[in-house]
Amino acid sequence: MKSLTDCYKLSNGTEIPCIGFGTWQAPDGEVAVSAVLCAIKAGYRHIDTAQIYGNEESVGIAVKKSGIDRREIFITSKLWNDEHGYEKTLAAFEGTIKKLDTDYIDLFLIHWPNPIAFRGNWQEANAGTWKAFEELYAAGRIRSIGVSNFHARHFEELMKTAAVAPMVNQIRLCPGDTQDDVVDYCHSRNILLEAYSPLGVGKIFEVPEMRELAKKYGKSIAQICVRWSLQRGYLPLPKSVTPSRIKENAEVFDFELDAADVRFIAALKGCAGYSDDPDTITF
Repeated sequence: MKSLTDCYKLSNGTEIPCIGFGTWQAPDGEVAVSAVLCAIKAGYRHIDTAQIYGNEESVGIAVKKSGIDRREIFITSKLWNDEHGYEKTLAAFEGTIKKLDTDYIDLFLIHWPNPIAFRGNWQEANAGTWKAFEELYAAGRIRSIGVSNFHARHFEELMKTAAVAPMVNQIRLCPGDTQDDVVDYCHSRNILLEAYSPLGVGKIFEVPEMRELAKKYGKSIAQICVRWSLQRGYLPLPKSVTPSRIKENAEVFDFELDAADVRFIAALKGCAGYSDDPDTITF
């Protein structure tokens, strides 16, 4: 990847810009609108939101205000945990489309495979949701469909009834939290891995080894993390509401990490914590 607008190609041929701008914890209203506008001005063409973030409307407003053709911006949202099942998914999707004020979205994900509301029948609930996803995809209202926080067993259950395989799995991937089994499973099935919390929810800035690497390359720790993510073949989703950091997080195409450093960063086990177990979450 040589620039912010370079793309990965999904299994259905859809192109997805190699870095996405994350909007988790960006409050709806002026803060989120300003952050997304800043990201678009900085060159991001991939915006990631979710129903639970509560800022889909702000994302839609910012995309329109930007003046950039809608077709040039890749928008992702995610179905929240209490909306699983065929009918509920269709209704929830209409809510997302309305809030984003768009005719289609580029990627729609099941946010978690086994939420507490469906702990006893998550397989059936996911099957119904995926049927709705497939219908919306076939109708052209979603350009690509995928999942988030899925492990191998969740994929295996989904594929018992699915006609179309997920194109993306968005999981927590950051230095020291590489989820190797999930990554290997997805790579073997041409499922693109998106990396949420690529900066380790801020904990990474306290890691001495990362400070040393930042000095070595003359870059910020955040830039090291995003570059590492790209060199591992992930699609990172850095998030910030600070204009200088939004811009900085995208300036990662003028250097390359040594292969030994890529391995070293991966081996910093638990330095920024670990991802939640999707089968024991309480939400």
